[in-house]
Amino acid sequence: MVPRTVCKESGYLLLIAVMLVARTYCDVWMIQNGTMIESAIIGRTTKDFKKYLFNFITAMPLISLVNNFLKLGLNELKLRFRVRLTKHLYDEYLKGYTYYKMGNLDNRIANADQLLTQDVERFCNSVVDLSFNLSKPLLDIGLYIYKLTSAIGAQGPASMMAYLIFSGLILTRLRRPIGKMTVAEQRYEGEYRYVNSRLITNSEEIAFYNGNAREKQTIHATFYKLVDHLHNFIIFRFSMGFVDSIIAKYLATVVGYLVVSRPFLNHSHPRHQTSSHSELLEDYYQSGRMLLRMSQALGRIVLAGREMTRLAGFTARITELMKVLNELNSGRYERTMVSQHDRESETSEKITLVPGSGQIINTDRLIKFDRVPLATPNGDILIKNLSFEVKSGTNVLICGPNGCGKSSLFRVLGELWPLFGGHLTKPDRGKLFYVPQRPYMTLGTLRDQVIYPDTWEDQKRKGIADKVLKEYLDNVQLGHILDREGSWDIVQDWMDVLSGGEKQRMAMARLFYHKPQFAILDECTSAVSVDVEDYIYSHCRKVGISLFTVSHRKSLWKHHEYYLHMDGRGNYDFKVITAETVEFGS
Repeated sequence: MVPRTVCKESGYLLLIAVMLVARTYCDVWMIQNGTMIESAIIGRTTKDFKKYLFNFITAMPLISLVNNFLKLGLNELKLRFRVRLTKHLYDEYLKGYTYYKMGNLDNRIANADQLLTQDVERFCNSVVDLSFNLSKPLLDIGLYIYKLTSAIGAQGPASMMAYLIFSGLILTRLRRPIGKMTVAEQRYEGEYRYVNSRLITNSEEIAFYNGNAREKQTIHATFYKLVDHLHNFIIFRFSMGFVDSIIAKYLATVVGYLVVSRPFLNHSHPRHQTSSHSELLEDYYQSGRMLLRMSQALGRIVLAGREMTRLAGFTARITELMKVLNELNSGRYERTMVSQHDRESETSEKITLVPGSGQIINTDRLIKFDRVPLATPNGDILIKNLSFEVKSGTNVLICGPNGCGKSSLFRVLGELWPLFGGHLTKPDRGKLFYVPQRPYMTLGTLRDQVIYPDTWEDQKRKGIADKVLKEYLDNVQLGHILDREGSWDIVQDWMDVLSGGEKQRMAMARLFYHKPQFAILDECTSAVSVDVEDYIYSHCRKVGISLFTVSHRKSLWKHHEYYLHMDGRGNYDFKVITAETVEFGS
């Protein structure tokens, strides 16, 4: 999180270090000056009282400035750490299709959104807070030991340090469960967030099923699992808080009183044999307060162990996320696989599936499957050996019952799913375009909906003018939207503003803008009229876009040269469409 010697993070660390030293010296000065003020009051010395009180008033702005500069440095360092770590994680998360693989191929991370937001924030805050809670007390202890050694001898500070080590070992042993309990708490919080987000995402389907009572039961079950864990955590922290208070606060104070009292209660001690009452009082106040501050610093170090065990929990979560991201970007994933016994019971021969064992060959204007097993990421085989070839300029209609492997074929073709064997020849990713049944409308302007995932800068670099975008909208009968909104730069919630048919036609305008070599149309014209549909297919052929279409409409067969039929039992047919071909669909 600190990338190099000279950077903003290093600057804030230096600021914090300087302010910590300055604050410690301010604390020592305030103890000494406060003791002199009280001594002047007890001794009824008006001159000294005014002098030291004036010194305190004069120093107030400087002390306040030191304290607030320290807070500024700590808060800015938390923010810089969060920015740095978030940027690194999102660079890995949004590299290629890693975000898809984490949610659909790998089942180790269930709540990536919580890890990338809440857990990163808590981790960064905990790192900075723990650093401060350790460095400030250690600095205080070093300075107070130096001051107290000259005042009451080395035996007193040494006794306090021995107590620190002894109590720290005991409390560290007792706090071990906190790390695991913190990890469990964040996992339960993530599950609770997930079931609530599912309710929002699928609210329409749930409403049609009248499933509110069932969803309420699910949410309550998840919530009370979290509540039970938090209750146990509270009880554990109550028990540890009781022990912490006894060991780290009150017993530390007792040890402090025993140490500071020795020079005063020992009448033969040379330091106070000739001291007056006021001198004894002044020395006691000054030494006692320093020792009290030192005991408080020791207590903060002991209590910092509690923060350390909590930080260990956040560290384990972030470390697991980084490990999974690195492995996914290296092509490795972990998922519960269909057992070999299940595979052998369904097929007569033994099939060994190794994710990534197939070979992808990038070639323009050609898609060819050569002995490719079509299988889901968990190893469920849909087609044992798929082979066919499609050249640019040829349209293919994909048909078959639900669950036969139509969408699986496209996921393999789009490199979302691993290749379990054989050879797949295809163009680069950017020369394939996928248009789903429910098109995605991005956050942004009307222009962004047409050119997604390009930006306005990409559009200008390609030399495509806005009037060309208007032609694309007119081609799919959406020109009225630009007229209605009045500008390409208007921002709306387009998922709600556009109807189902308008979203499908917007996706086709997006296809015309990108002009890929091949496009995959997955039931993407189901809400579009037949005449608009005919125009879309004619225009794609005109501009040289070859199509793979999933549809149940018989009216689309005339736009294709081949069909690929999957029967859902592991068999398929790839044939030329002729006048004698029996058309499937309605």
